[in-house]
Amino acid sequence: VLDEVSAAHRVSPAAVALAWLREQPSVAAPVASARTVAQLKELEQVRGLRLAHDEISALTGASA
Repeated sequence: VLDEVSAAHRVSPAAVALAWLREQPSVAAPVASARTVAQLKELEQVRGLRLAHDEISALTGASA
């Protein structure tokens, strides 16, 4: 599911995972770090990423 959603949005799986975490009521703020510029660019994708309700549901189901 993670790969499908990331491909649909043309972003990295890490960006989708963080966007999904941002939507979880039990998570105050997802925390991520980067050691390289490439990793930082992946994390920057999260800012404009909005997941649809069905995508959030599918990711939640896959995480169980």
